Amino acid sequence: MTNQTIKLGGGLRQESDAISVMKAGKLRFSKPNKYWVESSQKRYLPCVEDTVLGIVVDSKAENFLVDIKGPALAFLPVLAFEGGTRRNIPKFEGGTLLYVRVVKANPGMNPELSCTDASGKAAEFGALKDGYMFECSTGLSRMLLSSPTCPVLEALGNKLSFEIAVGLNGRVWVNATSPSTVIIVANAIMNSETLSGVQQKIMVEKLLQKIQT
Repeated sequence: MTNQTIKLGGGLRQESDAISVMKAGKLRFSKPNKYWVESSQKRYLPCVEDTVLGIVVDSKAENFLVDIKGPALAFLPVLAFEGGTRRNIPKFEGGTLLYVRVVKANPGMNPELSCTDASGKAAEFGALKDGYMFECSTGLSRMLLSSPTCPVLEALGNKLSFEIAVGLNGRVWVNATSPSTVIIVANAIMNSETLSGVQQKIMVEKLLQKIQT
């Protein structure tokens, strides 16, 4: 590592020439140069570029105040939307669920969010309508977002049609035309955290058999 720049994510801190680990967990690496410590916890600590599910708590002239399950409320600037201008500020009531990206996360300051990707496009970000949101550990969120697709989502996707949005802050949103599908998907996800890949697939098969009988 002597001649390259590395990015430190959550759980790691630089102290002069040394890198210290700040919490227990698994050391992770993503190409080209990012390292972080992954641990499963109820409390979420925001990191830049995390995608999270936030709940609008209040709106001010310049920002929406959003609960992202972190130590402090996050700010979502009213202009942080694709083509955002003073003339087309969105109106979000308290309780609105948003899929957003963390753009600033400095200790001791409120995190800042955006409803656009790095190129300023709305992409998949914005308000999530209908559906069902539930909370889980941050470790389960990361498992659901892992690549290749985690076994529980693969098994469900083979048999059921549904939409899902996963926040790294331990929140999951599921929507489908049938309420029973939403319940099955949510239950399967919550059951999957401590299971191996094979066990996840067996568990999904058993849940699906119950509906068919």
